Amino acid sequence: MTRPPLADLPVKNDFRLRGEQMTRIETFTDAAFAFALTLLVVSLDPPTTVTGLLGALREVPAFLLSAALLMMFWWGHHEWSRRFGLDDGPTVVLSCVLVGTVLVYVYPLRFMFGLTMSWIGGITGLPIGSGTQHLRGIEDVNHLFTIYGAGFVAMCLTLVLLNLHAWRKREELELDALERHQLRAELGAWLIVAGAGALSVALGLLLPPTWTGVPGWAYMVLPVAMPLFGRANARGRARLLAAESAGGAGVQPA
Repeated sequence: MTRPPLADLPVKNDFRLRGEQMTRIETFTDAAFAFALTLLVVSLDPPTTVTGLLGALREVPAFLLSAALLMMFWWGHHEWSRRFGLDDGPTVVLSCVLVGTVLVYVYPLRFMFGLTMSWIGGITGLPIGSGTQHLRGIEDVNHLFTIYGAGFVAMCLTLVLLNLHAWRKREELELDALERHQLRAELGAWLIVAGAGALSVALGLLLPPTWTGVPGWAYMVLPVAMPLFGRANARGRARLLAAESAGGAGVQPA
C-alpha cells in the first residue's frame, strides 16, 4: 500500500487521513447505503389522491429517523476508511458483511420507526406513523424489537471488527499515541452502542409479551452512557496532549 509521507497527510480529529483516495470497496459500500435509502423511499406508496398524500406525509418522520440511523453507520464506515485507508482481505469481507446486513436491516428498521411514530402519535395526537395496523397483537412488539436489535448489534459489531483490524495494524499504519487513544475510544463507543442493542434483544427474548415495548427502553442507556464515555475520553486526550507538551519531542505510541 503506497501512501504519501505521514507528515504530508491532512489531519482531522487527531487522525492523519491515510485513506484520502476512495477504494473500490468503499465505493461499493457507499452505493449499498444509497440503495438502502432508496428502499426506504420506495417503501412509501406514491400518493394518487389528497388523502393518500396526507397519509404519505404521516410516514415522513419515520423515514427521516430511519435514514438518520443508516447515516450513522455509513458515517462510521466512512470515517474508518478515511483514517486508515485499508484495502485488504479483512476490510473487503467485513465491508461486505456490513453491506449485506444493512440491506436486510432496512426492512425491520422502517417497520420499527413506523411503529414508534404511531405510538408517539397516539400519545400526543400528532398525525404521524401508521405502523400499529400491521401488528397481529401485542406479542409482535417485543418480537419486532428482537429482530431490529439483532440487525442493530450486527452492524455495530461489524464496525467494532473493522476498528479492531486497524488496531492490529497499528504498527504498519504508524499510529501515534493520540491516534491509538482515539482508536480505542472509537472501539469503546461502538461496543457501548452494541451493548444497548444486545440488552434490547435479551429483553425481547426473555420478557413476557405483556411487557410490551420494554426492550425499546434499553436504548435509553445511550444518552447517559455516551456522554460519560465521551468525557472520560476527553480527559484521556487532555493527559496525552499535556504529556506531549511536557515531553517536547512528542508522545510515544502506547
